[in-house]
Amino acid sequence: MDVRSEEPSLPEGRGGISGALVECLRGGGSPPDGREVAGADPFGEDLQLALYLCYELHYRGFAGVADDREWDPELLRFRASLERPFLEALRAVATRHERADEALDELLVEPVDGTGVSRFLADEGELWQLREYAAQRSLYHLKEADPHAWVLPRLWGRAKAGMAAVEFDEFGGGRADRVHARLFADLMTDLGLDPAYGRYVDVARAETLALVNLMSLFGLHRSLRGALVGHFATVEITSSPASRRLAKAMRRTGAGAAAEHFYTEHVEADAVHEQVVRHEVVAGLLTEEPHLDADVAFGVDATNHLEDVLADRFLDAWRAGRSSLRVPV
Repeated sequence: MDVRSEEPSLPEGRGGISGALVECLRGGGSPPDGREVAGADPFGEDLQLALYLCYELHYRGFAGVADDREWDPELLRFRASLERPFLEALRAVATRHERADEALDELLVEPVDGTGVSRFLADEGELWQLREYAAQRSLYHLKEADPHAWVLPRLWGRAKAGMAAVEFDEFGGGRADRVHARLFADLMTDLGLDPAYGRYVDVARAETLALVNLMSLFGLHRSLRGALVGHFATVEITSSPASRRLAKAMRRTGAGAAAEHFYTEHVEADAVHEQVVRHEVVAGLLTEEPHLDADVAFGVDATNHLEDVLADRFLDAWRAGRSSLRVPV
């Protein structure tokens, strides 16, 4: 399945902020006044969708929205008014470590009695739950590794070389049929989902949008390069064991060969990436810029916090027999 398609359509707004932004992008007018953001829930549906729309102008954009709006000064100012409360709230609720090694060491410990989403899906998940999981995760996986590529110009030496090596694998090692976004599109096809980029924005919850937005927030700001490296390390360190469980879930439910392959590919690849990221990217960055130690730790903590919040959303709904989506697929 070729994931390169036409630009996605603008989604429906979820409140005054995102609704006004959608109308602005459709009509070419000015964005909402940043003062309207005051008082909005920084993790809520309205603010997170608005921030997602701003960030997507730097990726595929939207059908009917001019490409040059990516650098519209008014839109950038509005985006900043959304980023500030999001980042401040994350620092307040997620920060747990001051040192990167302490934060990363915790990721290497797999709890025997873990209760996360991948464990639930591996042991008792049903096909409809796997479809919901894939639909929400598609907001990232159909552009997998793209947000992390923003940090490459901001690194040098060991950190840059290690990051480029991992990114090369994520982008298929020079083979279009092995690009991870392409493999996820094939997974979606096996699950009977539409693999078009951005297709499931309207059904994704704020918790999913926040996790995707986190990558763009870190990636698009040079000042947050340490946090992006911490985020990337978290993804690579935790991916292999979770992918093993998700491959089991796909196999147990008969989801299909491509659905299982996406995760088996990540079991081996990310086990190698974990070592490169820890010993070359993180260590290389902190050798050159030791003052970023707390930033790397924050990247780890923020990622874990948002992953945990999203996991609770999935599991609370599924254990009650309900859909985890805003609108069931």
